Amino acid sequence: MTTLTPLEQARFNMIEQQIRPWDVLDPEVLALLSVVKREDFVPLAHKALAFVDMELPLPEGECMLAPRVEARMLQQLQVQKHEKVLEIGAGSGYMAALLAHRAQRVITLDIKPALAQLARANLQKAGVTNAEVREADGARDVSVDGPFDVIVLSGSVAEVPKALLAQLKTGGRLGAIVGNEPMMRATFITRTGEASYTTIQPWDTVAPRLLNFPEPSRFNF
Repeated sequence: MTTLTPLEQARFNMIEQQIRPWDVLDPEVLALLSVVKREDFVPLAHKALAFVDMELPLPEGECMLAPRVEARMLQQLQVQKHEKVLEIGAGSGYMAALLAHRAQRVITLDIKPALAQLARANLQKAGVTNAEVREADGARDVSVDGPFDVIVLSGSVAEVPKALLAQLKTGGRLGAIVGNEPMMRATFITRTGEASYTTIQPWDTVAPRLLNFPEPSRFNF
């Protein structure tokens, strides 16, 4: 019987005790969590917490989403090998690395220069060659390389802008965490035709806001 190192044991526990019980059962997604080393994307000061069920602080006041949230988003989006993916909110580059293992090409944007730099360095170190990090505002214009098969928002928004949905190919999927605290919904929108979309909101979670996305008034007069 092989003995696991403490690091491998912690990763195993994360997968078995946090991620699987949260209905992430896709064997490919679970296998990927062993391949992409989460600890390599966590700032040095928090390495010991790499596999803990919590958001982890990143530079510039940002954070990494909890592992189970990222894994379940990935499972729901069912990214295929021929697909082009846009991620808004690169953070440390971890989600981009997971996506890159499943997609043909990933473009990930971060508005903060320090995070774009961090994500780029982490992806390079991890040997991920099909993910490109750009310093850009994902709430503004994302049409440069569109349309996309998959769009992932790695953070929450009050609502998904129509301009972003317009960047989905027919059959394309967008995943985001939508709503306001204390309860937000994981929201998945599929473009089914020129002007038609279907939406499902299979689970609740909470995530920090992405910058510059519209905050509609909650008051109806």
